[in-house]
Amino acid sequence: QVQLVESGGGLEQAGGSLRLSCAASGSIFSINTMGWFRQAPGNLRELVAGITSGGSTYYADSVKGRFTISRDNAKNTLYLQMNSLKPEDTAVYYCNADVKVVNRKVWEDYWGQGTQVTVFS
Repeated sequence: QVQLVESGGGLEQAGGSLRLSCAASGSIFSINTMGWFRQAPGNLRELVAGITSGGSTYYADSVKGRFTISRDNAKNTLYLQMNSLKPEDTAVYYCNADVKVVNRKVWEDYWGQGTQVTVFS
């Protein structure tokens, strides 16, 4: 009933920038916290950045000062501006959202399908 669709991944040189987007659609009543996670081959999925509905943000130490998370609540869209990219940022990036669906009383966790980010030196 809710879909999260990421876009904006790709191949980028170290030091460059990419901007990821995640559009949420479907029977959405409200979205609480949203976040970006990433998973590199052989690694566990890790939280990169999160943002509450009120705009409070969290960043993993590895991306602080380089990545910026933001959201457009009117469009139900999440963004991740990634600057000063490093080869170790290479991973599949996933969008996550805590959503209350229309006519349901609980918050539910949704994931996008992931978008590949590859940074080469």
